[in-house]
Amino acid sequence: MKKTLLLAVGAATTVALALVAIAIGLHAEGTAIAAFADPHLLPTMAMTTLAVAKTRDYQLGDKEEYPVIASDIIYQGAAVGENGSGYSRPLVAGDPFQGFAIETVDNSAGAAGAKGVNVRARGRIVLPISGLAITANDRPAVYASDDDTFTLTASSNSLIGYVSRWVSTGIGVVEFDAALAKAALQA
Repeated sequence: MKKTLLLAVGAATTVALALVAIAIGLHAEGTAIAAFADPHLLPTMAMTTLAVAKTRDYQLGDKEEYPVIASDIIYQGAAVGENGSGYSRPLVAGDPFQGFAIETVDNSAGAAGAKGVNVRARGRIVLPISGLAITANDRPAVYASDDDTFTLTASSNSLIGYVSRWVSTGIGVVEFDAALAKAALQA
C-alpha cells in the first residue's frame, strides 16, 4: 500500500512539473529547458522577491522638470500647467497643474522644448486666495485661474490643492500635490 501511495504521489509530482515546463515553454517561447538550467531565464513574476541587492534609480520626490512651450517665459513662483501637447506654460485656467516654478525660465526666443522648467510638484506654499476666510480650516479645495490668481471657486479653473491652514483674511497655506490634482481630474 505504501509503495502504491508513493508511486501515485511521485506520478502526480511529475505531471505537475511537466505542466509547469509546458507553461514556461509557452510563455518564454522555447526557453523552458534553458530556464531550468539557468534560473535567470525564468519569466519574471509579480510575486518574485529579491535574492540579491538591486540598484535603483531614485528620483527626487517633490521636484520635476518639464519642457517649456515656445516663445514664453515662466517666472519663479508661477503656477505651471500643461498645455495639452505636453509642454509647460504659465498656468491657464483648465490646465492640468504641474507645480510651482522653482526658477525663472526664459524661452521667449526658443522653440518648444528648447528649455525645461523645474517645478516643485508637491509641498506647502503660502498663497493669496480670493474668498479665503477663517472658516476655511475645513480644507477647501484651491483653484488657479492663471499662474498667480488663486480662488476657492472651481468653475473652469485648475485644481492645485487644499487649504492646509488659514493665516489671515485672503492668505492661506495650501498643501499641493500635482499628481493628486491630476488624479482628481481623472476620477
